[in-house]
Order: sequence, then C-alpha cells, then structure tokens
Amino acid sequence: MRVGIVGTGAIAHKHALAYKEIGYELVAVSNRGAEKGSAFADKYGATFIKDYRNLCKQHNIDYVDICSFPDSRLAITREAVAAGKHVLVQKPIALTLSDAAEMIRLTREAGLRLGVVSQYRFDESSLFVKGALDAGRLGTIIQADGYVKWCRPQTYYDRPGKGTWAIEGGGALINQGIHTADLLLYFAGAVREVQANWQLGATHKMESEDVVNALLTYSSGSTGVLQASTSMQPGYPEKVELHGTKGSAVIEGGKLVTFDLTEGDNSDAPISHRFDSGASDPMAISIEPIKRQFVDFGEAVAQGRDPKCAGKEGFEALALVMAIYDAARQGRSITPGQGNPL
Repeated sequence: MRVGIVGTGAIAHKHALAYKEIGYELVAVSNRGAEKGSAFADKYGATFIKDYRNLCKQHNIDYVDICSFPDSRLAITREAVAAGKHVLVQKPIALTLSDAAEMIRLTREAGLRLGVVSQYRFDESSLFVKGALDAGRLGTIIQADGYVKWCRPQTYYDRPGKGTWAIEGGGALINQGIHTADLLLYFAGAVREVQANWQLGATHKMESEDVVNALLTYSSGSTGVLQASTSMQPGYPEKVELHGTKGSAVIEGGKLVTFDLTEGDNSDAPISHRFDSGASDPMAISIEPIKRQFVDFGEAVAQGRDPKCAGKEGFEALALVMAIYDAARQGRSITPGQGNPL
C-alpha cells in the first residue's frame, strides 16, 4: 500500500513507524505548518506537500491517512473521495455525527473504503476476549465498565486547539476515553441510555471536560460505568472490566490481567502485567495493534471489503461520546445517536 498522511502531530509519528514496519510506503505528507511538515517528511523519507488537496490528487497514493484535528476531517475526506482515494481517519471519526454520516455516505457512494483508527480492538488481549465472548465462555455479560484515569500537564492543553469544543470536540472523553468507549461497544454491544456528570477544567485551564463519569445501560439490559479523565495524578493504565454469568475478564494497559471462569479451562488466556499505556505519556503506546489495524485496512482496500473498524464503528463510538456530553450538559438521560441515524 502507498499512503499519504495529512497532519503531522504526535500520533502521525506512530503511524509512520507502523507503516515502515509493515512495508507500506509513505509517499507524501501534508501539514499546515511547512517547517514542521517538511521535517516530518524528511524524517520518514516522504515528500512534503503543503496543501492537502494536492496530496489527495497524487496518482501514486492508494489511501489518505487523516491525522489532522477533527474539525477538518470531513473536508479532507471530500477531497480524497473526489480524487478516488480510500480514507483512514484517526479517532474520533469527526467533530459531529452529521459530519461522520456524510463521510460514510461519500465513501460508500464512491465505492471506497473508510476506516477509523481504533487500534485497541487489535490488541492481543482484546482479540482474545472478543473470541471468548463470542464463544460464550463468560456467559451473559451483566456489567461492562471502562476507566481512563490518565494525567496530562497544563502544557498539553496550552497548544492551540487542544481541549476546545470547536476544534477537538471536547476533552478527556473524546480524545483519551473514546478508545475505551469503543471497546465497551465492541465487547458489550450497543448502549441504549446514558446518564452523566462532568467537571469542566477541574485541574486545567481549558474549555472542555477533564473529568467525566457516565452510567451506561446497554441494549442487552446489562449495565456499566465509563470514566475518563486527564486530571488523575500521576496517571493510571486504562482498564476495561467485563463481568458475565460464567466469569470475568479485565484488560489493563492493553494487557489481559484477569480471566476467571466458573467452569472450563482458562490456561489459554494471554495473561500479562506489562503495560503499554499512555496514562502519563501520550507516546508510551505500542504500535503493534496499530500495525495490525493498518494491515487489515490495506487488505480491505485490496479485497474490496469493509475494514474491521469502518465508518459505522467510528460513528457509533462518536455517538456514545456525544450522548454522554449531552447527558452531562442537560442533566438527563440520553439515547446515543437519537435523531442521527446512519
């Protein structure tokens, strides 16, 4: 696969490293700041093209990897689709559900692939637990919880656009917690109702939330909790806890730390206590699941199928985040995606 990256912030470096290790060619990169973009291109052996519209038109690019701020992702997707390019977009899929739905429509009508980077689905632990759930080894899920108690310094939010509603769409939940929200949907299914509270700028000078707590009721009838924060000193590995009628599984820092069954053998569980968490350092994450997701997306492009984490999954994760925000803002229960059907 031949790739063009739009946006050369911190996560783009992880993407570039992953492409190198799986043998994809990083052809070109684009960035608003020419100096930063040129340095990135030089580092990874790519061509710098300042205007993303010109990058999308390059004949030797198979797909465009969008790593820019969420407020620009629909516009970039439009240009990529107009040029006949497939699209891979960093989470969250977009700033609003209407933008996300439009991105899905554009790529679908053009017969192009749209993928959303949710690499936690591709962790070894997540793949094992998903298989166990599908096989009924944990029984019926009665509780599915997610905790993201991370820490970020004030300098993290001092950068232009960080933690703003207009550019990033929010704070700790939409940026850090959305991965865990996506995993809860992956494991426990759709959420039919949320209640929530939050703190705006509890410990940071920022527009949006750095502490949020949500109560979840899943469509299956199971319940759960989702917490997201960038204010918890000194920062702790993110955690997903799944409790079923036949056992429990706990994933912490991307590793399976508990897999207890009331019946059957659990010796195949890949138990580990070595964490790869961005709890206090955004770059302290493994690129192994990112590599697996990129390989899947490349195969989806080549085979003409949907990737395992496509636009629909990205829309659903964003819908849950938006419902939690609306529940906290309005002080009432909210149904995710209500009024915004795909």
